Amino acid sequence: MSTRRFCTVVAVFCVLSSAYLAADNAAVLMESINRPEISRRFDPLFPRALSMDGAAELAAGSAGVAGAQTYREYLQSHSESPRLQSVLLNNDVFALYGKPGSRGMGILGQYSLASIEPVMDEFIKTYDTANGNRGIIPSFYIIFGTCWPEGEIGYLSDAVIRQYIEFAAERGWYVFLDHQIGKYTVEGSVKRLLPYLAYPNVHLALDPEWRTTKPMQEIGSVTAEEVNIAQKMIQDYMIEHNLPGRRMLVIHQFKPKMIMNRSQVRTNYELVQLIHCADGFGSPTLKKSTYALNAQAKNIPLKSFKLFLKPTVAGAGYDVPLMSPEDVFLLNPRPYLIMYQ
Repeated sequence: MSTRRFCTVVAVFCVLSSAYLAADNAAVLMESINRPEISRRFDPLFPRALSMDGAAELAAGSAGVAGAQTYREYLQSHSESPRLQSVLLNNDVFALYGKPGSRGMGILGQYSLASIEPVMDEFIKTYDTANGNRGIIPSFYIIFGTCWPEGEIGYLSDAVIRQYIEFAAERGWYVFLDHQIGKYTVEGSVKRLLPYLAYPNVHLALDPEWRTTKPMQEIGSVTAEEVNIAQKMIQDYMIEHNLPGRRMLVIHQFKPKMIMNRSQVRTNYELVQLIHCADGFGSPTLKKSTYALNAQAKNIPLKSFKLFLKPTVAGAGYDVPLMSPEDVFLLNPRPYLIMYQ
């Protein structure tokens, strides 16, 4: 091996090692959360290295240095990681939903990053009281891809997304990136989200309501096979890029057809926790009925519940009256992810 080639190999090894150590340290910090408190800053060294383009660059410059891990090798190499244990064993997750900069698309867009923390803190206090000894992990639930007329998708800028991710990471918060899919495939939508998994506090979501070319006129859908494909894509990506631990994938539903052949949805992807969210606004009676229909899907045991605050857009629907945190935790089965739009 020439001196130049040897130096190149050593340099690539050092970059990857530093990135992995930073990710693992951040992962341990995230999983140790019991009560929300200011945590030290994550050091996301590897988003570029593990982006699609970055990974290709590294591969081109280090051919023959290391091969991709098999699934078994991945599990063995991460067997001691606390992130292989579910964060939901001891914590609930609370999220503010919306699109940054859009006041009409949820509470998250009604506040700037500079003013959102006190708002989050007030919600967290009420849920921290209601869930007893369990911890609460604050989260941003961001509309990453918005369905427009004819099913086109408007994407939030990468700069804004990373700003929110890094703000959340500094505080030990999670971020969910929600794709409305539109006229596109589930595979293509998930592929666009995958590079953000390089940040250890990022999780993903799909909203079948908007998988349509006629938004606001018809309710869209995904199939069980597509949900399974999405989970496999996430797991394969994590193995390929040596990302430690597990990630959540949220799938929304408030009408039976939104997940076709729902009984065939699998939840045995070890690196992905599928979360089944009961969406939709209305009275407590109506919302409980929707939740009960979702509860019938025992093959997707981890449940989520979404609540709608009074919107800024005239005529838009919302929950009347709004259920209390105590009411939410009385749902059967109890939800582990609660979000407010």
